[in-house]
Amino acid sequence: MERDFHRMRIAKSWKDFELLDCSGGEKLERWGKWTLIRPDPQVIWTTPRGPEWRRADARYHRSSSGGGSWETRSLPGEEWPVEYGALRFRIHPTNFKHTGLFPEQAVNWDYMARRIRTAGRPIKVLNLFAYTGGATLACAAAGAEVCHVDASRGMVAWARENAVLSRLSDKPIRWIVDDCAKFVQREQRRGNTYDGIVMDPPSYGRGPGGEVWKLEDAVYGLVELCAGVLSQNPLFFLLNSYTTGLSAGVMAYLLGAVLRRGRGGSVQAEEIGLPVTQSGMALPCGSTAIWTPQADA
Repeated sequence: MERDFHRMRIAKSWKDFELLDCSGGEKLERWGKWTLIRPDPQVIWTTPRGPEWRRADARYHRSSSGGGSWETRSLPGEEWPVEYGALRFRIHPTNFKHTGLFPEQAVNWDYMARRIRTAGRPIKVLNLFAYTGGATLACAAAGAEVCHVDASRGMVAWARENAVLSRLSDKPIRWIVDDCAKFVQREQRRGNTYDGIVMDPPSYGRGPGGEVWKLEDAVYGLVELCAGVLSQNPLFFLLNSYTTGLSAGVMAYLLGAVLRRGRGGSVQAEEIGLPVTQSGMALPCGSTAIWTPQADA
């Protein structure tokens, strides 16, 4: 079994989150003191469910017309806080099944924080598609100056609330509501550069005119664009994807094709996942590729 999972980086340092079980297209999670059942298309097995499934505090039901709704048994209101180390986040179950946090990303938060703390110099980080700010807060808490960019005004406001909860609102964070590609183009023209770049783009998106784009079609151009704002002494470029068609190997090749040309360095790419309490195994939750200028980083 170790051979099956040796290439997966697992977020196993949580205390306020736990993936209790997963079966039949759903996962049973604990967020703080409350348990939620949410759909997950990767859960294609139908293993026996224990009594804890029947005691869940809320369950998300998909609608045939799109979106869905929550069936609530017992929750502490519409939102509640959870902690990851010194970081605090507001959890709010939304109509699109999400809670405002992707807990598997903690492995990337820890990686970036470690690199920033050991850099021995001031570090500037650009966080694109930054959502509710998990990576932003982890980097800021480690001492970096961070530029947080997301096209959703509501998500940027949510991220700022998380910064207040985490007592990081006084840190040097720029909060930007903008299209990520257009913002990076302007940063290039202004001559601004960053020592670390993190991108966690959605699998699908819509442009300002309503046009639909797929990550598989757009990601190479986005990486090429962002390479233009890397500093002369960069620390990392981290690309995360939930798109099943973009395997860890594909993302490693993509980053290498863009960043090793003229810069050298190395790329590592692995699945990231969450430990499942009931089975003792791990649920894959996407892939992350990381370029660094040194092979031993």
